[in-house]
Amino acid sequence: QLQLVESGGGLVQPGGSLRLSCAASGFTLDSYYIGWFRQAPGLEREGVSCIRGEDGHTYYASSVKAEKGRFTISIDNAKNTVYLQMNSLRPEDTADYYCAAGRRVRGTMGGLPIVEYDSWGQGTQVTVSS
Repeated sequence: QLQLVESGGGLVQPGGSLRLSCAASGFTLDSYYIGWFRQAPGLEREGVSCIRGEDGHTYYASSVKAEKGRFTISIDNAKNTVYLQMNSLRPEDTADYYCAAGRRVRGTMGGLPIVEYDSWGQGTQVTVSS
């Protein structure tokens, strides 16, 4: 059974950092695209970043890419885990963060591949507040 489990969320002050983890079980990430998404209260879910498990190629949403270094996605194939390092966090980054895995790509939009995601994690909550 394919399963993704996110962790690492929490309460952080503005300007702080968090590293989110997305641990996979039941399959190996090296043949998947793994995306990070977030959904803030009252807003639609939005893609943040994606990584190609095969070679670690990274993608960032246009809005995220414009702020180089603030969000960084990475993969540890040995641990079958994808990370999202988030720096200089702002209150507007407050959201539930989800990871998802899929293998089929239908195109690109906004800097991210359009992936047919097969599996989703349960999410981890990030709150940025003083």
